[in-house]
Amino acid sequence: MAHNQETVLDDYSFLVSETDSKGIIKFANEDFCKIAGYDVEDLIGKPHNMVRHNDMPRAAFKDLWQTVQRGDIWDGYVKNATKDGGYYWVYATVYPFESSDGSKGFLSCRRKATKEEIEEHISLYKEWKMQE
Repeated sequence: MAHNQETVLDDYSFLVSETDSKGIIKFANEDFCKIAGYDVEDLIGKPHNMVRHNDMPRAAFKDLWQTVQRGDIWDGYVKNATKDGGYYWVYATVYPFESSDGSKGFLSCRRKATKEEIEEHISLYKEWKMQE
């Protein structure tokens, strides 16, 4: 895939990852690995922000972290980077949860964002980036 090329999720893609309380990846499902372009071994033990795209404003992630750290569910639109320098857009929902071993962490579930949702957030995030 060419550098800076968009990967468009299909209607059935469902990207799931689990992190510890510091955002370190503990689990990544097959769809996440396939879309982001990583083997699961490349992701486990790494910070989830390794897929963060530079176009994403810091304010969006500040809001995400503040929301989930107080125990609430966050949802929103995210542009992520692929291993080969491309990108993909998702609608993400992040849940704070407690794992079966008692450790606290976060579960992120992501699906395809519509063209209209993406276009709206490209404009919004450009405005936010200019204010940084």
